[in-house]
Amino acid sequence: MTEQPCIERLGDLLCTVGESPVWHPGDQALYGTDIPARRLWRYTPADGQICQWQMPEMAGCIAMSATGWLAAMETGLYALPALTPDQPKPQATPLTTVDHAAPNMRFNDGRCDRQGRFWAGTMVQDMSLASDAGRLYRYADRKLTIPLAAPFIVPNGMAFSPDGGKMYLSDSHPDRQRVWVFDYDRDVGVPHHGRVFIERLPAGRPDGAAVDQDGGYWICGNDAGMLYRYTPDGRLDRSLALPVAKPAMCAFGGARLDTLFITSIRPPHAAKDALDGALFAFIPGPCGLEESAHIG
Repeated sequence: MTEQPCIERLGDLLCTVGESPVWHPGDQALYGTDIPARRLWRYTPADGQICQWQMPEMAGCIAMSATGWLAAMETGLYALPALTPDQPKPQATPLTTVDHAAPNMRFNDGRCDRQGRFWAGTMVQDMSLASDAGRLYRYADRKLTIPLAAPFIVPNGMAFSPDGGKMYLSDSHPDRQRVWVFDYDRDVGVPHHGRVFIERLPAGRPDGAAVDQDGGYWICGNDAGMLYRYTPDGRLDRSLALPVAKPAMCAFGGARLDTLFITSIRPPHAAKDALDGALFAFIPGPCGLEESAHIG
């Protein structure tokens, strides 16, 4: 049965592709990226304020770090300082470049594991090509490696179980639409024994995801305006209707980590007063887990 939760729109943010929401506990604010606009943004619940920063490249995903932020962009990984409103164009310091497997690629979904290793996938931007040149990278000890050799079209849906022993990953391209779960070696940061976790969502393509403190896997059903929760054993537990067709990614946040934030995509044909591209939030019941910061 589909639920109709009480979902609140937050602020007046409208993203072309709103992605990678990350709750920063120190700032008590939600950060994220608008990929095609080459912008990072911040929403502060206390006053409803939205700040935005211009980036030199498209940033597919971000993660907290000891000195500010880590951003996976088009050509590689960059370090950013702590973002403040008086720095509309913060300095992006290159950490490592990436030799893409095909032209016109960028980073897409990513996050840190529970130990602070940064994982991020790449994709060919023209999805109509259905190119499996996508790769999944791990950045740790200042090295960028590919511990999981399987090719992807659009790697997505990355999340880690509360104890860090499971890693979730999807391929959201229409030709794949599958979610896997891997056993994850926490000591060395390597996934293994991958198997299908969700063969196909009830409706929509699997997009960004988050895990709650009970191990529930929340995933956006892109193109269907849905959000789903699956139990750790792969059972569909909840189906929630959203006020936009293309939810992109969800993340837990708030002072008690009891709020689930949801970003969305605004298609070119969206009506002027449509909510597509907006930021939303609701109280799902289970609380989330604090996101790990990149350890360097």
